[in-house]
Amino acid sequence: MIYISPLFFGFISAFIGIIPPGLINMTAAKVNHKEGKRNALWFVLGAILVICFQVFFAIFFAKIINRRPDLVTFLREIGFGIFTALTIYFLWIAKKPKSKSKKLKKNSKTKRFFLGMLLSALNFFPIPYYVFVSIFLASYKLFSFDTTSIFIFVNGVVAGSFLVFYFYISFFDRIENKRDYIMKNMNTIIGSITALISILTLINIINYYW
Repeated sequence: MIYISPLFFGFISAFIGIIPPGLINMTAAKVNHKEGKRNALWFVLGAILVICFQVFFAIFFAKIINRRPDLVTFLREIGFGIFTALTIYFLWIAKKPKSKSKKLKKNSKTKRFFLGMLLSALNFFPIPYYVFVSIFLASYKLFSFDTTSIFIFVNGVVAGSFLVFYFYISFFDRIENKRDYIMKNMNTIIGSITALISILTLINIINYYW
């Protein structure tokens, strides 16, 4: 029963992290729409393979950070600077993205598998995301950094990721209707999220020093 917790939270964290429309899940939906479900699933398998390695690396890094409270504080300060800069960029500098309809050429399942790996490798979000998630869960005794718990957590991430990708593949037509609205407001959405993270990080820094 003790290992149900990392499986469950791995599944939930993956579901929350991947459900917002992004490059990988929208590309999976487009591949399905243009080339069929088989190629789309091969694309997803390639993406998930890279995600597995990213999660393992993130947890390894989190394990080190968890032993060094001073390092955690230092990373918070760096994170505050980064997220503040991102907030300024997305809310006031970046131009609104234009919706473009790109046609996907018919490709083999092998090419789609490696395309999934490539796009997933270019997406660095999972690493800091799972570092934060694992440290947060460990602080509430919901996750431990032993080998068995890590492997079960990663399996939960794989299951959650696959479910979300499969959802995008199966319900692409409904998602596509809202894609233009999401793309036009993406900078505001991202900027608002980074602003909230910046505020929360600043509060933690102030509480630590004062």
